[in-house]
This record gives sequence, C-alpha cells and structure tokens, in this order.
Amino acid sequence: MPLLFQREIGSEHRAFTPTAIRKLLINALAATSLTNAGGEPLTFSPHDFRRIFVTDAIMNGLPPHIAQVICGHRSIDTTIGCKAVYPVETIEAHRAFIARRRASRPGEEYRTPTEEEWDACIAHFEKRKVSIGTCARAFGTACIHEHACVRCSLLRPDPARRARLADIRDNLIARISEAEREGWLGEVEGLRVSLAGADDKLAQLDAEQTRRGTATDLGMPTFAQITTRTSEVGEPAP
Repeated sequence: MPLLFQREIGSEHRAFTPTAIRKLLINALAATSLTNAGGEPLTFSPHDFRRIFVTDAIMNGLPPHIAQVICGHRSIDTTIGCKAVYPVETIEAHRAFIARRRASRPGEEYRTPTEEEWDACIAHFEKRKVSIGTCARAFGTACIHEHACVRCSLLRPDPARRARLADIRDNLIARISEAEREGWLGEVEGLRVSLAGADDKLAQLDAEQTRRGTATDLGMPTFAQITTRTSEVGEPAP
C-alpha cells in the first residue's frame, strides 16, 4: 500500500507499527536531552503528533470540519478537543472581537466626553435616587409615569426602605377606604393601581431577602463613587 513511513523486513516493505514509532521517538528524545518544565526527560507518543497537526492546521486557517475528515474523527468535538488553546490565543481572539465590534459602530461614540457631558451624565444618575429605591430608566430619558414611582416597573426598591414602602401601602389602603366611603370612585381606581404596585414592590423585597438568606447586603455604589467625579447635585466622591 502507499504508506508514508515504511521499513524493509526481508523482501517486503511494511508499515511502522505504533510500538516501533514510539521506540524511535524515545530514542530520538533521549539523544537530545530535552526536558519538560519540571526538569523531567521529554516524552512524546505518536498520538501527540495528531494533536500538533490539528492545532497547527486550525490556527493557520484550516476549517475544523476538514481537519476532522483528515484525522478520521467521527465527531468534530473530538477534533476540537485535539486542538490546544493557549492563553495568548484567547486574548488575541478577544481583542480581535472587540476591534470588529468597534469598527462596526460610529467612531464618535468612542471620543472623550467633554466636562459638560460628564456633569450631565452624573446629574442624571444622581436624580435616579428616590425615597423607596432607585429608578432604572435609560440614560437621557424622561420619566414616563410622571414620577408615580410606586407604580413603575423600572423602580428597584431598596431593602433599607422597606418600612417606608410598607407605610405607603398602609396609607393607600386607608385612602381607598376613605374614597369608597365618600363615593370618589375615580380616586378609588387610581389608588388601587398604586396599591397593586406597592404590594408588588414589597413582594420583590421579600423574594430577594429569601434568596439572599443570611447574606449581608452591601448595597449598590453610587455613580459618583464609581467614577470618582462630582456634580452639582451630588457630594464629592470619596
């Protein structure tokens, strides 16, 4: 057969057996006196060369499914498993991905913001803080619920403000009773919407407390603390 590596045995040409190739590798490496990172003599097996081939071929652009056919693997997962992944390769691939994403976005998005823009950004996030939590609306957008925070799904209630939220809920119940007694049916409808919002926020806090168990809540840092900048509406960051 058209074998790549052959040897003469009598009058015949036969393929090298895996055992013979392994012995040749051991003898060749012993002659080089090469060692591994631990100082031990370097060893190779015939199968290591399949891994070296797959790694080199794929890193130089050979599609993995073609390498799979060459190696005779039934599954492409076996082929991918043979390919070594080096830390530098991972870092370079990530940097290339970021570069491609940045190239697809307008260049003005990556310019250095002006002092006025920084101040406007910080002021926006400082104004998100309300009495019972933090507003999570997008930057530069106005409140679509006319600051009826207890009704808004974008409000993230603060566990430390649970007592205040409970007071609001109790006050809404009292106001609903008063409105029903006085016949203010339009007022009743609006108050019930707010009451449903308050109950939902309290349920969120209870569910979060159950999930965290006895873990200590460290809270969320303010935007000024993260950026170490100040604004007209906030105190200097530590």
